[in-house]
Amino acid sequence: MMAIDPQLTASEVLRVFHHDEFDLFLGSAFVTVGFVAVGLCAVRRRADALLLWFAVFAALYGTRLWVQSSLLRMIVPDTAFFWNLRWTIDFLVPIPAAFFCYRAGFLGKNGRPVTYTLTVVMVSLVVGSLVFGRWNGFRLINNVVIIAALIAVVVWTMRQRTPNRDFVIMRWALLIFATLALWDNVEGVMRGHRKVEPYGFAVFLTALGYVAARRAFRRDQELGEIQKELDVARKIQLSILPAGFPNLPTFRVAARYVPMTSVAGDFYEFLVADEAQAGLLIADVSGHGVPSALIASMVKLAASSQKSNLTNPAELLKGMNSALCGNTQKQFVTAAYVYLDARAKEMRYSAAAHLPMLLLRGGDVTAVEENGLMLAAFDFADYSTAVYPLMAGDRLVLYTDGIVEAEDSKEEQYGGDRLSNLLRESASKPPAEVADLILKSVQQWAARQDDDRTLLICDYVGSG
Repeated sequence: MMAIDPQLTASEVLRVFHHDEFDLFLGSAFVTVGFVAVGLCAVRRRADALLLWFAVFAALYGTRLWVQSSLLRMIVPDTAFFWNLRWTIDFLVPIPAAFFCYRAGFLGKNGRPVTYTLTVVMVSLVVGSLVFGRWNGFRLINNVVIIAALIAVVVWTMRQRTPNRDFVIMRWALLIFATLALWDNVEGVMRGHRKVEPYGFAVFLTALGYVAARRAFRRDQELGEIQKELDVARKIQLSILPAGFPNLPTFRVAARYVPMTSVAGDFYEFLVADEAQAGLLIADVSGHGVPSALIASMVKLAASSQKSNLTNPAELLKGMNSALCGNTQKQFVTAAYVYLDARAKEMRYSAAAHLPMLLLRGGDVTAVEENGLMLAAFDFADYSTAVYPLMAGDRLVLYTDGIVEAEDSKEEQYGGDRLSNLLRESASKPPAEVADLILKSVQQWAARQDDDRTLLICDYVGSG
């Protein structure tokens, strides 16, 4: 191994540095950009192939500028590894460049075979150089292949007709880079000298940054507009929910609605006939977000059309199913409805594939279940009504699966047993306080909110 020449003077090193300083600066900048691109992938927690290939391309290109500089050759010991790196790095750079151009759509419909062919050629040149040594024929093959590839890229991009401004900017930047790279490779065939290609790559990199910044700004604007629309949608959806249960002498009702996102697929409604008769409806649309929220609006309309069936839960659900079938884009709805009659001292209950209603009576919690098929899925679905006595002090709880299916960090669900235990422990508290207590308990249990959470608690205080 040859040591660094001790006879090198400071003025000689400084002269070589000044000769290479712009290339060294560009090399550092390109490597930094490559690491930033990798960092973006890590922050987004998503492996973007285009961004990763660009990162490797930029980092390898910047490394080549450093490795092939006169300054590094002057101060780095003369080892086989260093000289092999200086020789073979020219063959390595085109590989990520080809994959980047392929992913970016710069190679047209034949991009895949072109990319893999060029990769095989370049890997063969690397292996050949390591096995047979630094033969000038390898470099000649490299230059010829690169010249052909650059011409193909330039011809394809210039033939494209597109109104997309970003593509036009990238096309001209790529044209500048390809032209300067073509010049250096042609000159390399003639004299083996490079000098202008890095400037073209700097232009190309700048264009990429400009396009990325434009897209990020445009995306922020679009997200802002979407957020405004979601805020409006949330207000509209909240407006379709009842403001509160009427102040009746026979019933006390608390309702809680906690959507997972701005809008949700949960829904509830109060159908009140008079101070002694009332119905409570709760529904859960499959899925989340805007589509489910739109269907929840349809559920309200379907429920409103069934006021004539207020006293008959089975018929009410059947009528809702008829109204919804064929209109929900294959999304289904679970629902439960309970009719309370203080005069007759009875309650009537029916459900469509919904979680059982819980009845707290005398310190015991009972699951009330009378299920039929889900709504909006089968036009032939039929439902039945279960009739139970209604006693003063009864507490009824209707809820959606976002309550009991909330999972902790170990993926254990909150479950019906915990909900029942909490109901027993809080039996002396008013409905509103219990509703808040349940939601707080579920929130503390859950690692995150993966579903909408809706809860209705009704106390029958007696017929007076």
